[in-house]
Order: sequence, then C-alpha cells, then structure tokens
Amino acid sequence: MSETRVERFQAQLRGELLSPGDEDYEVARKVWNGAIDKHPDLIVRCAGAGDVVHSVRFAREQELQVAVRGGGHNVAGWSVCDGGLLIDLSPMKGMRVAPGQRTVQAQPGLRLGEFDRETQAFGLATTMGGFSDTGIAGLTLGGGYGWLNGKCGLACDNLLSVDLVTAEGRLVTADVTENEDLFWGVRGAGANFGVVTSFEYQLHPVGPVLGGMVLHPLSKGKEVLQFFHQFSKTCDDDTSTLALVTTTPDGTPAVAIAVCYYGPLAQGEQVLKPLRTFGPPVADLIMARTYVEMQSLFDELAVPGQLNYWKTSLMSELSEAAIESLLEQGFKRPTPTSVIYLQQLHGAASRVGPTDTAYPHRFYHYDCGIWAIWKDPADTDKCIRWTRNSWEALRPFFEPFVYVNVLSDDVNERVRTAYGPNYQRLVALKNKYDPTNFFRLNANIKPEAVEL
Repeated sequence: MSETRVERFQAQLRGELLSPGDEDYEVARKVWNGAIDKHPDLIVRCAGAGDVVHSVRFAREQELQVAVRGGGHNVAGWSVCDGGLLIDLSPMKGMRVAPGQRTVQAQPGLRLGEFDRETQAFGLATTMGGFSDTGIAGLTLGGGYGWLNGKCGLACDNLLSVDLVTAEGRLVTADVTENEDLFWGVRGAGANFGVVTSFEYQLHPVGPVLGGMVLHPLSKGKEVLQFFHQFSKTCDDDTSTLALVTTTPDGTPAVAIAVCYYGPLAQGEQVLKPLRTFGPPVADLIMARTYVEMQSLFDELAVPGQLNYWKTSLMSELSEAAIESLLEQGFKRPTPTSVIYLQQLHGAASRVGPTDTAYPHRFYHYDCGIWAIWKDPADTDKCIRWTRNSWEALRPFFEPFVYVNVLSDDVNERVRTAYGPNYQRLVALKNKYDPTNFFRLNANIKPEAVEL
C-alpha cells in the first residue's frame, strides 16, 4: 500500500484509522481472549456504515485480508488479523428502542450488558447470551443461545432485519421481504456474507426473574448431574438451565446447577423447589433478580484479557457413562477457573424447523464445553492439552454437531457439522454474495470456486 492511497482512504472516513506505532494501536488490536496476539497493518475504528463501505472497497482494491470485530469475543481470534485490515465496529453503539412495537434498532459495537440495560429501561429484552462483555453482533449471527431461549427462541430467531455491507461494498437491507435468501443465511452463518451495520430485534416483556445457582460438592457430582438432566428434560419453556463443573469462591471443587425462571415469581418458587431441595445443596444462590443481574451472573468467568481455550460439541443425553467421563475430566481441571459446562437448548428454540434459518440444530440438547481459563502463559500447554484430551474422552457421547459460535482452532474439520443440513444451501449463498471468499476469517463456508 502506498502512503498516498492510505491517506486518500483516511480522508474518506469519519472514524479513526490506526497503524502500528500510533498511540491507541496496541489497545485497539487486542481482543477479549488474551491468548490471541495479532497485529493488523491498519485498524479502522468505524463511526458508521459509510466507514464500513469505504473499508470493504479499500480492502478489495488493495487485496487485503479483512477481519471484522464487533465485541471481539471469538475464542479463535477471528475478529483480528495479522497484517491486512481490521474493520473495528466497537465504536458503533447506537440503539433505539420502540416500546410500542416492542422492537429495537441496535448497532454492532454494542455489548450484551449495554443492550440489556437499555431494553430493560422499558421492561423489555430478547435472548442474548450470558456474559455482559459479549458483543451482540457475533452472537446473533451465529445463532445466539441465552437464558430466554426456551420461551423466546435464539437471538437469531428474534432478528427482524439487518443492514449489511456486502463483499462488493454495497449496503443492503435483508428481511423477510427483501433479500430473503440473505436474511435466511445471516441467521446462523452471518459472518460469511458481509458486515452487519444494524440489527433490528423483536423484544419481549421481561420483568424480574428467579435465578441463580445451587452448589454441590464434586463428590456428589454423579447424582447431581443425573438430577440436572431429568429436571432439564421436563422443565417448561419459562425455565432454562445450565450445569457446571467448577470451583466455589473458597476453592472447593463443585458441581453447580444454574437456572433462570422467566415467569411469575410465585409460580417460579414452586417450579424451582425440587432443584433447591435436592441434595440438599451446600449453597443456594437462587433469588429474585433483575434480568440485567441474571445476565451478568457468570461475568467472573469471562474476564477480558485472560487466556482461554475451549472445545465444544452438542450432547442430547446425559447417560451414566457420559456423566462419569465428564466428572473424571472435571477432577483433572488444570486451573481452578477452568470449567466444563452444559448449556441447555429447548422449548421455543427447539421448535423452529432445522432449515427455517441457517442455524440448524433444533433438537433438545446441551452445548457441552470444555473451557480452560488461565492467567500465566506458562500454563498454556497443560491447559490446551487438558481441553483436547477431555474433548476426546467425551467424544463418544457427543452428537456429530457443534454450535458455530464456539468453534475453536479445529474449524476446518468441523465447519460442516456446524451448519448441518444447511451447508450446501449456504455454499450456494456464498457463491452469490461472496464468490471470492473475501469474508473468510470466520467459521468459513468456502464458495465452490475456491479450492477446499
């Protein structure tokens, strides 16, 4: 790139253009996962959709690799690149709630906590992950599990429209009447087709919820996980669950069952009573909470800058053998902060047809993740080794599918399992909207013209 062309590009932007050596470059290049260390040639901190259009066109002209960052929460580091151009959407945090229509327009730089606080000001919410720091953009484009999935579906199920910059640098709108094929694709495989500059969501009335967790000693893990599975399989749409092999604040290994009840609180007390009395637990942290508080329940697990590595798959049954294997790996956790989790998908999210959106896994299951978390780089090898070994040990109990938002470094082997029966239709869509695979730092769907 000539200096003149970069200067001409910079003159077109409302936002800031950074390069190595600039004062804010080192902060701007970092993402949530401290294990990722990449250095883009240029970073565009976009102020609006126009900056995204200019960035895409400039990158095409200069044949630059492009990374797109909303919240930067992707564990594999796809939201930043070595060399090339980073299109940073994090400054784009505009948001407008229409309480009468129960809808919201939201820009891609928003984090879940920011989004939830604004919608909750009107007593509204929609399904949005489980960590305040996660970006809404990547979460939604890959499906979007969350505490409300049983009642309201996934984040992508509540998407009404998007504005998107294509690989050609065109700004288009996609919804059920305009560019319908693209709208289908962005709901589960969206990072492959362009840069979304605005999301419109359906919102739902959400008041205080009954939520939190109960903790049991790890030695009781078998009975607890058996109970968890039976409770989860029979719970109603207002209830969503998650199990964890974790550590209590005082350092004791434990099994936790977390729950969120989204309905009348008095009724919730009865619904959750079996969960709270089983064992009994050594600690019961379930209480009436605001939805914003519920959404931040596990924020201490997802601290920006810590080192992370995980591998996940979907599990539909918690057999006795699966539980024994899961607990065996839990006993071997390499750091106190590392966890194994089982996040439930059920209810409304499971009643959508598998081909109705690009997100295909519409059967009752748990997203089972082996998640290593550490601070000391000297622990990197043992943490990655534990994660991989644990995943292999649990592999016989997994379904042949994976949730696209939690794919890690094995993406080339498993990308087809992320999209399941929708893969070939997505290839056709990629051929139409991005035939040169311009957007390829993602769980990539390669167009047929590009060698696999």
